Amino acid sequence: MSEMTRKERLRRAYNHEEMDRPAVYSRTGYPPNDPSYDRLRAYLGEHSELKLGWRGRQFETPYETRVETEPYNDAFEREITWLSTPKGDLRKTRLVGLKGQPGLDETHYINCREDAEKYLSLPLPRLQGDVSGFFEAERRIGDRGIVSVSLGHNAGYVSHLCGSTNFAIMSITDRDIIHALCERRMTVIQNTLKWLLDQGVGPFFALAGQEQIVPPLHGPVDFDDFNARYDRPIVEMIHDAGGRVHVHCHSDIKLVLASFCEVGIDVLHPFEAPPMGDITPREAKEIARGRLCLEGNIQIHHMYEHTPQQVADETAALIEDTFDDHAGLIVSPTASPYIYGLGEECFPTYKAMVDTVLAWQG
Repeated sequence: MSEMTRKERLRRAYNHEEMDRPAVYSRTGYPPNDPSYDRLRAYLGEHSELKLGWRGRQFETPYETRVETEPYNDAFEREITWLSTPKGDLRKTRLVGLKGQPGLDETHYINCREDAEKYLSLPLPRLQGDVSGFFEAERRIGDRGIVSVSLGHNAGYVSHLCGSTNFAIMSITDRDIIHALCERRMTVIQNTLKWLLDQGVGPFFALAGQEQIVPPLHGPVDFDDFNARYDRPIVEMIHDAGGRVHVHCHSDIKLVLASFCEVGIDVLHPFEAPPMGDITPREAKEIARGRLCLEGNIQIHHMYEHTPQQVADETAALIEDTFDDHAGLIVSPTASPYIYGLGEECFPTYKAMVDTVLAWQG
């Protein structure tokens, strides 16, 4: 098979077609304002398959909110956000780090059935704006990769609105209203998707949020009830338009990977072996073969803690375990480079991963 462009290689990966070699890719949520990653950015830009993210939800008109802050302690301040609805205000709080540390959600908009009914009284977002930036992104990426259009979080967004504890409790005490919230979220995504498709945006789309409703937080029944049920119509709309769907979902997926396949998800990132997850690459391939492309699965901390030879060996083993059919694999770390100031330290391991893929001969 002749050598493919990076764009064609990703297209074939998303379409479960034979490839000349595995694709290799890294998420790009680098620490902000950190020049230590400049050499890694350049190397990945030159040698790996690229995905340029484009936010499809930017055209949804936002809801009216107001934000207040108050002291919390020496390290954090409390940010209070009020959301106005036709049935009354909703309130959530978040602790915001004052010394560069990550923030922490403290309370959530939906804590009970009454709060859910307030949220459901909101009108659906209107859609407006200029999508020319998508076509400019396609021009910039060229044959180096694809533009991935983010549709945001699926019904898992409802878990974010409630918080995982409230969501779990209400899935027992008020399951009907959780379904109403999930259906509303699905409708919002479908409306946005139709608007984008009508303007020629696509064909590569990305969904997230499924990891809010997977084991061990929720069992397979809840996964099918709150993820699969509301993802399937979205995926069918994308497939009917000739598009493909990527999902990002950490956690234990062994019991639900077949459901991802049945829904029609085209690419899943990541698929983690113990101790971070519960499925080996060989097990994942056995379930996904011919139906779903696996994206992963080098643990991100290995890029900082392992030697280049160890990462090269892990990459070679991953290819051996999941690419025997010359299809369905995008080699990738499980997350973006994330440790501030250590770009040069992890560069050799990233290079080892990429170079092992580039040198593969099947």
